Amino acid sequence: MQSIYLAGGCFWCTEAIYLKLKGIQNITPGYIGGVSKNPTYEEVCKGMTGHAEAIKCDFDDKIISLELILEVFFLAHDPTQKNRQGNDMGTQYRSAIYYKNENNIKTILASKEQYQTELSKKNLGMIETEIKMIDSYFYAEQ
Repeated sequence: MQSIYLAGGCFWCTEAIYLKLKGIQNITPGYIGGVSKNPTYEEVCKGMTGHAEAIKCDFDDKIISLELILEVFFLAHDPTQKNRQGNDMGTQYRSAIYYKNENNIKTILASKEQYQTELSKKNLGMIETEIKMIDSYFYAEQ
């Protein structure tokens, strides 16, 4: 079992996409990448914590590859928008990938590069997705 943390706008929208994929064992909405300890939904929505809405995606890498998870990630939102997805604006809606397994960084960067190549062919902008090692993750309230 592996985990990857994905921020692509509203965590409920991101969660809904990944729940449909075979090999995804668990999806947990939460907050990541900010400075506030134990943030609440209300605080994150106000943009005061530095956290992004995200999902913790637990997956069985014998059933689904990280490459496929990342392909879905880049296709499911607009990674060229900085701090925004559609009508949702603010740093809490930024595009980001957080990892805890250092072995995943090559796969993450290769996926970003591959998708950027596709975007560049169509003159659709540069990917703004933040890529970082996870420092802490706070589960969203029920």
